[in-house]
Amino acid sequence: MKSTYEIEVGKRFTIYNSLFLDLPFDDIYQTGTLLPILGSACEKGLEKGMSPKEIIEKFFEEMLQSKSEKERHDVLFQLIQYVERQVVLFDSIEDAAFEKINEINGKGSMRALVARAEADGNRKKLIEKLKTFSIRITLTAHPTQFYPGNVLGIITDLESAIESNDLEHINLYLQQLGKTAFINKSKPSPEEEAASLLWYLENVFYFSIPDIIFRILKQLNLSIHDWDNPQLFQIGFWPGGDRDGNPFVTHEVTKTVASRLQRWILKCYYRDIRKLRRRLSFKKVEPIILKVEGDIYQSLFADQENPIQKDELLSQLYEAREAIITYHNGLFLDLLDEYILKIKIFGFHFASMDVRQDSRKHDGLWKEILNTDQSPTMEELFSTQSLPESYQDDFHKEMVESFKTIPLIQKQNGEEGLHRYIISNCQSELHIMEVYRLAQLTFPKEDGLPLDIVPLFETIDDLANAPGIMRSLYQDERYSKHLKNRSMKQTIMLGFSDGTKDGGYIRANWSILRAKEELTKVSKEFGLAVVFFDGRGGPPARGGGNMHNFYASLGTEVENEEIQVTIQGQTISANYGKEITCTYNLEQLLSAGLENHLYPTPEKQLSNEQREILEQMAKYSYDAYKDFKNHPKFVPYLEHITPLKYFGEANIGSRPVKRNKDEGMSFDDLRAIPFVGAWAQMKQNIPGFYGIGNAISTMEKEGKLEDVKKLFQDSLFFRTLLGNSMQSMAKSNYKATKYLSEDKEYGEFWKKMHSEYQESLKYILEVSGMNSLLEETPVIKSSIAIRERIVLPLITIQQYGIQKLLENPELKDEEVYQRLILRSMFGIINAARNAA
Repeated sequence: MKSTYEIEVGKRFTIYNSLFLDLPFDDIYQTGTLLPILGSACEKGLEKGMSPKEIIEKFFEEMLQSKSEKERHDVLFQLIQYVERQVVLFDSIEDAAFEKINEINGKGSMRALVARAEADGNRKKLIEKLKTFSIRITLTAHPTQFYPGNVLGIITDLESAIESNDLEHINLYLQQLGKTAFINKSKPSPEEEAASLLWYLENVFYFSIPDIIFRILKQLNLSIHDWDNPQLFQIGFWPGGDRDGNPFVTHEVTKTVASRLQRWILKCYYRDIRKLRRRLSFKKVEPIILKVEGDIYQSLFADQENPIQKDELLSQLYEAREAIITYHNGLFLDLLDEYILKIKIFGFHFASMDVRQDSRKHDGLWKEILNTDQSPTMEELFSTQSLPESYQDDFHKEMVESFKTIPLIQKQNGEEGLHRYIISNCQSELHIMEVYRLAQLTFPKEDGLPLDIVPLFETIDDLANAPGIMRSLYQDERYSKHLKNRSMKQTIMLGFSDGTKDGGYIRANWSILRAKEELTKVSKEFGLAVVFFDGRGGPPARGGGNMHNFYASLGTEVENEEIQVTIQGQTISANYGKEITCTYNLEQLLSAGLENHLYPTPEKQLSNEQREILEQMAKYSYDAYKDFKNHPKFVPYLEHITPLKYFGEANIGSRPVKRNKDEGMSFDDLRAIPFVGAWAQMKQNIPGFYGIGNAISTMEKEGKLEDVKKLFQDSLFFRTLLGNSMQSMAKSNYKATKYLSEDKEYGEFWKKMHSEYQESLKYILEVSGMNSLLEETPVIKSSIAIRERIVLPLITIQQYGIQKLLENPELKDEEVYQRLILRSMFGIINAARNAA
């Protein structure tokens, strides 16, 4: 597979990269000629221990001696733009080769799993699990995608041209890239974020999800019409509903986004019914199909206030189906059944919106409602029979309006359109009951509250306390009655991102697994089905990496009725940006959950001895990470050295970098994305590995190194954990910031993190038995190596800007260096694909 990768991706990139030199732009030949010289200078210079400033200044002296300082910096900006477009070209080449460098029908595919189940007598068991299982992918607007929409469109066309080796169009699209801005002039609004993700719903998920289901049913010889689990795949949607720290999301925005979701799915249905009508031209059938087409048209273009309802639409289609069977021998019945199943899958909502808000905001609202400075008691919550007609705080008024909006959307899009309220920073039973009572007071007075209340446990302490909180909640008669009305199902969200930010890599992952196991026990005790919703990001530091192995490794102690996970930013475009990649990754998730049920193997179950080892390592790594996090230079380093503050200026998302914008820099208020992203920009990737080296070295001192090695061999969970961490370390480059080791203020701090990096690298290789990182995943290893080589000039230029500002705080032209830092960010993060 590696040799295939080198031919299909590596060699192609070398060939197509030469096309840049022929682009008809000013100074393009000079830029294209200088870039490999700078790249080589960066590689050799860092190897020799030169600082980024020394490398760049030597480059200036050797190649741009006659140029003024301004002209020299202009060349750097041109080089940055050139590299950005190289990254796009590489992405497109890699994506175009997806089918050749990935085993589409191999391990992890549904074709392989169904064939295995057929062969070993597990067919019936597989079918029964498929009837109740579900995968829910929730698209979020979290800002990790630096490409504006028009650039994404060019990338899509470029991929197609590369797949067909269409040199003429490749050249044209590269020219278009050269003329197209890579930076948004202003921050996108929540509505614009929603619109960008709607593209994926309409052009990718709408086709991939039904296709997977149709193929599975065909392979298992099951009837599409009789299939009773259309929710095998579900799409969640956060843009327009995620209010946590985002003042730009209002109840009006929520209503607007919900309307757009319905309108877009109706557009898809209208497009398909027009195609279907061409086949179903029979007597007693065609009039019904024409009626359906007309009703959808009316809903889209004429009477948008009173669209046709889902049940009414399905009723007409079932009538047409009966007529096809009765009068036309079932001709083209399969086409109609496929259309009906699409409507069952996507409904009139397309994707299910979630509302999310921080528990501290609910506390504040209740304090105003009760006119008190203290947090409310449970008795006060339920003694309140109505809400005030007016509020002193406009934000509190807006929160109440958000609750009132939910039933309106349910009436318009169906209950599936918005039926969950997620509580960030949930730390007590009271935080959940505050939301429950607010919903009771704002929803129409009907039997049963049509809302699932989802606590989000994030910090290490919150994860440890979660089982006790949920036990208390389950024992509350009021909430217990609510759960009976919600099919005895409780969804609980767990935050990988903030968990890692709070407790470090091993502690967070182990704490989440332990929390899942304990929450499963508690929920079963009360006769409840618990569903875990994982708040994951792209990189391993935020719960990313190899998700297939992660979900396959959870064992039988964790409830396995559904897999729910957030997908965001670059992970959406990289893993779900076109049908083939979307299908592949959805199948990987589905087969992981099913495989865990069908084939529980010893490597997926943790013995008491293995748990003890993991607990010890989690403790040691947590101690090391806490010590590092409590270092007096930790927050100052993030604030003054890393590009953290520039994330807010990148215009990639509507959310602020931190929750409380009016307060100074605080670790607790830092959002996980810029936190992880800042370390990724510095090529230090602290959240993805810190503490591993300390943990394993401590185990070695206790004579338990062989136990850790055996754990790696025997436990898929631990193997996946270290494998994902290897990705973080492979994207690290401490040579680029070695100059900081000499800094009077931050030198000791840099040496501390570098020491842990070296120790982690040493012990990960020793425990895994590998000679180099990612030795057993050569395609990932090659991809990372090429990407890091492409952006090495950007890394050096960015550090040059940081170093100049650090050494000369009073620089008159500091804005130039700040711009260099900011402009370098785009290419660095895009090349990493899952860096934040």
